[in-house]
Amino acid sequence: MNPEQQKKTLDGWQTSARYWEKYRALIAQMFAPLTSGLVEEARIGIGQKVLDIGGGSGEPSLTISGIVGPTGSVIYTDPVAGMVETAQAEASRRALTNIHFKQCSADDLPFADGSFDAAVSRLSAMFFADPVTGVREALRVIRNDGYVSFAVWGPKEVNPFFSTVANVVDRFVESPKEDPDAPDAFRFAVPGKLARILEKAGAENVVERRLNFQIEEKISLEQFWQLRTEMSESLRKRLAGATPAQLLTIKQAVVDAARRYFVSGKMSFPAQALIVSGRKFSV
Repeated sequence: MNPEQQKKTLDGWQTSARYWEKYRALIAQMFAPLTSGLVEEARIGIGQKVLDIGGGSGEPSLTISGIVGPTGSVIYTDPVAGMVETAQAEASRRALTNIHFKQCSADDLPFADGSFDAAVSRLSAMFFADPVTGVREALRVIRNDGYVSFAVWGPKEVNPFFSTVANVVDRFVESPKEDPDAPDAFRFAVPGKLARILEKAGAENVVERRLNFQIEEKISLEQFWQLRTEMSESLRKRLAGATPAQLLTIKQAVVDAARRYFVSGKMSFPAQALIVSGRKFSV
């Protein structure tokens, strides 16, 4: 990713930070199965030192804090100032003392070799400026025999939480041509793609696990529309030029397409993620 592209990506996330804070509790609940999957794959337990790369509005750091307990610790990192502030404020509200915060990018981690027992990344590897360097850095800062574990989205077509809105918007607003290697939520949706990056970066025993789960929450269709169109930088951009009448038409089409995922005031979307893990062995 060139520096200009990188700046654009970070600026977009800085704008998104306030929406991620607005929906922080919802996001934590909706994506909790991803956190559980990472904890399991990275073998995280009491007393460990864990690095969270690209921790966003606070997860999985906040959950891992409770798992490692007072004898363990979590270092949360994110390149976006707004995200760091959000996560730090929530940790303070919860009076958590075993989480520490650092604003930095994945490809330049300011930690000594072998500082952590495990490193995890939930839904952030897709946005790494240089994925191989990011994984290499994660491996560098964990101890020998430690694990790195990355959760990324599976294919768009099996993730209607995203595709339902995106497909409708595509019908009304021209979509920019997609570069499969550009930073994007589905950059590593193709099975094996991220696993190959882990292997290239030097990870051993690389395992890719498909995680099928439900994105569930007690919210209405109206709230879903608001959540998706506020949280997504690409949707915000694409809808910015629509007239009020066009927006109403798009919204109605989304409501019609998404209705089947809403029953009795509850949202339930099938979802699929990939959890790709590897191990570091001494040379």
